[in-house]
Amino acid sequence: MSRRSRKQKLPKEPVTVEIEGFSHEGRGIARVDGKTVFVGGALPGETVEMQYVFSRGKFDEGRTLEVIKPSPDRVEPPCEMFSVCGGCSMQHLSPHAQIKHKEAILKEQLQHFAKTEPKEWLAPLQADLLGYRRKARLGVRYVLKKERTLIGFREKYSNFLTDIETCPVLIERVSGLLKPMSELIDGLQIRQFIPQIEVASGDNKSALIVRHLKPMPAADRESWMNFAQKHDTIVYLQPKGPDSLVRLWPTSDEEAQLSYEIPEYDVELKQQPLDFAQVNASINRVMVPYALELLDVQPEDRVLDLFCGLGNFTIPLATKAKYVVGVEGVQEMVERGQENARFNELTNVEFHQADLTTNLEEKEWVKNKDYNKVLIDPARSGALEVISNIVKFAPEKIVYVSCNPATLARDTGELIQHGYVLKKAGVMDMFPHTTHVESIALFEKK
Repeated sequence: MSRRSRKQKLPKEPVTVEIEGFSHEGRGIARVDGKTVFVGGALPGETVEMQYVFSRGKFDEGRTLEVIKPSPDRVEPPCEMFSVCGGCSMQHLSPHAQIKHKEAILKEQLQHFAKTEPKEWLAPLQADLLGYRRKARLGVRYVLKKERTLIGFREKYSNFLTDIETCPVLIERVSGLLKPMSELIDGLQIRQFIPQIEVASGDNKSALIVRHLKPMPAADRESWMNFAQKHDTIVYLQPKGPDSLVRLWPTSDEEAQLSYEIPEYDVELKQQPLDFAQVNASINRVMVPYALELLDVQPEDRVLDLFCGLGNFTIPLATKAKYVVGVEGVQEMVERGQENARFNELTNVEFHQADLTTNLEEKEWVKNKDYNKVLIDPARSGALEVISNIVKFAPEKIVYVSCNPATLARDTGELIQHGYVLKKAGVMDMFPHTTHVESIALFEKK
């Protein structure tokens, strides 16, 4: 029997269910005939009418058609396309309840993986709830039947693009470009061969990275140049991988420079459009001082900043500590950090490239330095393989900035094994209205 013929048929009739819980992915949890069903758009305690969308072996998936008995935490979504667009999943939940949900996930993960909790729970760090997103990867599709271009995020439960003209979570400068970009692409010769536009913004300008699958004709290049000048926007073309990136407009390096400030330390950091940078500028402006406060940076401190990127924490640290060393795996980001140190006239900071998962004892910046405090900001995979290097310095304090509570919790268990205590921890709402959980934790040597 073929795999296709064994596939279970979905019930066509709507089903009324009681929502008993809430998944980490922001879906209501119900049970129908003893089987778990994850229901998009439903909240705990609600009674909803739902339609099946997928059937799996151990669970099914559905979407809410009608809310019969609403939760007191339910609110009107700020985006009219919320029920269709897959860009956000929790706009129907009040911001207060969203942050409580994220706190519950962090607590659960710490208990599950590390069998512990902090001595003190930190108040959640929150900032702008809308208009916060300054980096995004937007899908592009010219729809022949509609004779126009769609730009945005994927729809829920499908690979189609949501038909939007603005987006309330993007910064206003970028949201306002969606409709003009759509109209521009409508008139291009290769309109059917532009699958994606990546957006990156600083405090001053925004950059568009236009991915194209066929060579860009001269007339189309001219159209993009006119668009860039009219909207005071930087435009790059990317025919292949990241190395193929070519700036179309402006021609001046100075005019094309993206940057952002961290006012508390009177520093400005330069960035390139494909650099990793924090998505939420408003959170970043309060997160950096928050991290330095937890680390209790003093003028005599020697600080090691691992996974330092372009210097988001390193540069502010250098304004407070005796010296700071930032270490990053990507050489281009190391060079960006060095550039930012020179730009901010800081001479007590170094940047080095290294594979942090390897033995680092022979590195000059390890042999010749005595670090008493460490800050780490790893990727979602965490810092498990790096901890053995960190503990060799026996730092008195470690601040861990995390974008994945599961790997933070796992690494917490490892640090406890090496004689550290989880003193403080809390969540940061870097991605409001989504299920992403960012957190920060302070460890101290016993």
